[in-house]
Amino acid sequence: MDSDATIPDGAQLRAAREAAGLSLSALSARTHYSKPLLGLLETGQREIHPEHVSAYAQALGVGSALFVEPDDGEQAAAEWIHRVAASDLGGDTLDRLELSVDDLAAAYSTTPPSELLVRIRQHLGYAGRLMDSRKTLPQHRRLLVIVGWLSLLASTCHIDLGESSAAAARGHLAWKLADEAGHPEIAAWCLETRAWHQLTNGEYAAAAELSRVAQARAPEGCSAFIQATAQEGRALARLGDSKGTYSALRRVARLVSGLNTPERPEHHFRYDPAKSDAYVATTLAWLGDPAAEAYARHVLADLASAATVRPRRIASANLDLGLALVAADKPDEAANVALAAVTSGRLVPSNYWRVSEVVSGIEDRDAADAMTIREAFRDTYPI
Repeated sequence: MDSDATIPDGAQLRAAREAAGLSLSALSARTHYSKPLLGLLETGQREIHPEHVSAYAQALGVGSALFVEPDDGEQAAAEWIHRVAASDLGGDTLDRLELSVDDLAAAYSTTPPSELLVRIRQHLGYAGRLMDSRKTLPQHRRLLVIVGWLSLLASTCHIDLGESSAAAARGHLAWKLADEAGHPEIAAWCLETRAWHQLTNGEYAAAAELSRVAQARAPEGCSAFIQATAQEGRALARLGDSKGTYSALRRVARLVSGLNTPERPEHHFRYDPAKSDAYVATTLAWLGDPAAEAYARHVLADLASAATVRPRRIASANLDLGLALVAADKPDEAANVALAAVTSGRLVPSNYWRVSEVVSGIEDRDAADAMTIREAFRDTYPI
């Protein structure tokens, strides 16, 4: 700090700390000064020296000196404009980070969740360091949105891995960041992701309600709105609500009619119209509709001929077909496709219950085939 710089008084130190949202304890943790000493400085009971001001400035992330608003209104306004426009971030830093978020979201469907989570954490660590740098207000919001998407994707991976507490914590963080950044689509995706989590836990009524709340929160027609509508249909199918299920399927069909394939269709947070048939197959299989078999076969044929191989989608479609074949009293073929899904090695813990459902249906007709699938499951997914 320059020797001729103005030394703020205790009240100004306290105002700067409170404006940053820090308690005395939090500030003490960021400096080498004790909480009692900081309290004495802020109440004017201890003389303030330049090193104290520098410690506050560094802890509050305001550069080399603590900003004290001038008494002159015009000068104060001019200095605030300068601070809002000033930034320690390079011009393309946030651009690169946003592209990385898209890359991670696109990798979701082909990358094991444990591996993807490591990469997400690395980016969150980098974003956390950027939080401590000086930023403009627009940059601050962009960074909040980036961390929101990363936290939401991390929550999704935790759900896949069966780590419910971590999933809930990450999802709550994404929700808070969406609220602070004023980003309704992230908020809607948070609700949709919670709905899916509830569905995998067998809480179908809660999943249906969360899906409806997500639709109400999402901007009309956005990817989160479509996905939440499809999620509602799946939850209602598990509840045996045929009327509600078919209504949701019709709404999704209208929403995706004429919808263009996104530039990166594998992106987890961008709805790909090609997903529609897969969701229909799952929903009809869960409802016990005989049409599920034809839909599931169609989905598998499309996936087999696609330029990009999507092993997790193929495994999921095989489970849909297996369940439909059980309902159609075709246990031998059901066992074959269920075995293919299991031995693919692409199932995640959030899918395991679906395997159990298909195997239980096969067991009623062929105990030997059911045992073969169970043994393959134990060999492929040691728990």
